[in-house]
Amino acid sequence: MSFFVDPDIRKAHTLPVEFYTDKHNFELSKKKIFARSWQVVADLSQVRLQGQLFPHTLLEGFMNEPLLLVRDKEDRLHCLSNVCTHRGNLLVDAPCTENNIRCKYHGRRFHLDGRFQSMPEFEGVENFPSEQDHLSKVPFGVWDPFVLASVEPKMKLEEAIGEMRQRMSWLPLHEFKAEPVRSRDYLVKAHWALYCENYLEGFHIPFVHSASLGPALDYGSYHTELFRWSSLQLGLSRGGEDIFSPPPGSPDHGRAVAAYYWWVFPNLMFNFYPWGLSLNIVRPLGPELTKVSFLTYLYDERKLDRGAGAQLDKVEREDEAIVETVQKGVRSSFYRGGRYSPKRETGTHHFHRLLAEMMNEE
Repeated sequence: MSFFVDPDIRKAHTLPVEFYTDKHNFELSKKKIFARSWQVVADLSQVRLQGQLFPHTLLEGFMNEPLLLVRDKEDRLHCLSNVCTHRGNLLVDAPCTENNIRCKYHGRRFHLDGRFQSMPEFEGVENFPSEQDHLSKVPFGVWDPFVLASVEPKMKLEEAIGEMRQRMSWLPLHEFKAEPVRSRDYLVKAHWALYCENYLEGFHIPFVHSASLGPALDYGSYHTELFRWSSLQLGLSRGGEDIFSPPPGSPDHGRAVAAYYWWVFPNLMFNFYPWGLSLNIVRPLGPELTKVSFLTYLYDERKLDRGAGAQLDKVEREDEAIVETVQKGVRSSFYRGGRYSPKRETGTHHFHRLLAEMMNEE
């Protein structure tokens, strides 16, 4: 089926419920949406040294695409398919340091840049090796400390994250340190897009987060800025909380910014707080099941547990509860979709427009 969301938010209706309930649409989104967008696969600390190999399964449980990040002996970074070109065996199953890449099945070897190196017992094979015997190179890019990759990108990485990169350029992001002990995963019994829709509007804050997030943010000044493949929700402080101090030249200079909520199509959320960053990755597992990973990166530990980023676990569980009830509601025989608030739901309307665009393309 085709999808249509009117570009005029005042006239628009939300996506049809079939997008959330039809299993065919869910499967189709793998190729139409996720294979063509950018995903965070690692941070540079995991491939810092020459010869380091770091395997990653892209959106495990959904796309299940085996990737391999490699730092070669010339200190160049590569993103490769982690599948042997002989019989399809997975090449590397755990982070390691090697001089080459060797398949454990039949001994095929590859250089660290993915080029075929050698294969035992292949004497007499005609037209061998050929281009298809090299490991496939996967498009990737770096925004220190993050490495992002895409199977078949529709847009360049800079088109996806450029506005965020420029707006946040005054922050020393390369100094942010991953804190695994503060990171956690949540299972949400709802369609992945419903979770993103909830994130993309502050409309629900006074109702769902009245005691957790509401006291830290000035709801009246809360607003959304839209870009081609991303959006920003700027949360200003109500006063008395830790805030950013954007330098002169920043469009936010002089503003009491409590939080930057950046979303990158379709499922990445970069939440900047004065203490650091909470990177949220939304991973579809099924039409009614989603895994959300909160990855914590610390910059100023002294500011933890204060301000808009103080009660992330509580805010997440409140979001989880409301999204799960929406999941039940969209399956109602009587629900046919709704309308948008032109003041408060521009981010969700923007998201729906992009979903329709991607799903409709051949």
